[in-house]
Amino acid sequence: MDAVRVALLREVLAGTEWLGATRRFAGALRSSVVPHGGGLLLVGTRAYEPWHLAAHLVDEAAWSGTPELTPTLVRHRVLAADPAHLSTGLGRIEAARRGETLLVVAPDAPDAELLSRVHDARRAGATVLALDAGDRDLGALAHEALSVPGAGGEPGDDLDLDTVQHLVSAAAGENALPAVRGRRRFRDRLSRLTDHLTAPPPTRW
Repeated sequence: MDAVRVALLREVLAGTEWLGATRRFAGALRSSVVPHGGGLLLVGTRAYEPWHLAAHLVDEAAWSGTPELTPTLVRHRVLAADPAHLSTGLGRIEAARRGETLLVVAPDAPDAELLSRVHDARRAGATVLALDAGDRDLGALAHEALSVPGAGGEPGDDLDLDTVQHLVSAAAGENALPAVRGRRRFRDRLSRLTDHLTAPPPTRW
């Protein structure tokens, strides 16, 4: 999603809780990684790897001159043929220490193994952030969490997790946050601008 689409999406969401919520979460992410010179670990669930968020954070790190936002993608399954930047397994979470940040993206419930590793990382001093569908166990471990009720794909929800990830990554790369515009009906704006918000076909990072 390019800058134009992000701007249009923000126009759609003006006056809703989402702009403030995503900016607050992005601020927590930025304030966690920048003072420590980076150390951002990004992990999903066994069924979901946050490829797109990783790619967008890499882009935002470059465009904003904030290399600390560049994540290490932690994967549940690593193959011998995988390139170096995609070869970090779950053991990296166990090695997380104070000054590092663990961002967990979980549209589905994290399994016990992942929760155990996240718990260990927090005990070791790492900052834990969560983008999820409202999982109580993960929320209890996170220092900062942003829950997206539609993350699991339930019908009738206004936003999905992918859209929220776009907003978070864009806000994390901004040095100054734009002012929130006046309230208008969310669904009216969403309907009017739907054609402009169609994301390009997904590509693997």
